[in-house]
Amino acid sequence: MAQEGEIALDFSSAANYFKLDEQGVARPEGMKLVDFVVEDKDRILLVEIKDASDVGTAEKDRLAFARRLQTKQLVNETLTPKARDSYCYLHLMEQDKKPCLLVFLLGLEALNTEPALLMGLREQLLRRVRQESDQPWVRRYVSDCVVVGLDGWNKVFPMYPAARVAAV
Repeated sequence: MAQEGEIALDFSSAANYFKLDEQGVARPEGMKLVDFVVEDKDRILLVEIKDASDVGTAEKDRLAFARRLQTKQLVNETLTPKARDSYCYLHLMEQDKKPCLLVFLLGLEALNTEPALLMGLREQLLRRVRQESDQPWVRRYVSDCVVVGLDGWNKVFPMYPAARVAAV
C-alpha cells in the first residue's frame, strides 16, 4: 500500500511504482516532483494528490484551496511544474519508455465542488502541459491527463483501489 496523508492506494497490481517526492531520498534540488510514479503495462501514471478533506486541514485552508482550484495558479505554479520536472527526472533516468498519463487526485469530500470544475481543470491542465510559453512543446511528454476525486479514481483506476484511512 502506498499512502499520501489520509489517502491509501493499492498499487500491488502495477508493474512498478515508487514515491517520487519521498522525504529523505536525495532528489535533484529545485525540481518539483509528483507524489507517485506508477508503471503499468502500457503507460506511466504521474500521480499528484492534493487532499483538502484531510482531517488535519483547517477550514480556512480548505476554503483557500477551493479558491485556488478556480484560478490558474494551481495549474501554472504547482501542477504543470510537477508534471514537467517529474517527466524530466524520468527521462534523465531512462524511465520514460511508455506514454505518461498525468493524474491529479483530489480529496474533495469536505468541499462542495461541481463535476464541471474538475473537467475544466483537466482541460486547463492539459493545455498548459502542452504549451507553457509562446510555442507548444515539440515533444508531448504527457499523452493525456485525468482530474478526479476519490470516487472518480476508483472508477477510472479500479485496478489501483484508493480509500481514505487514518494518517500515518
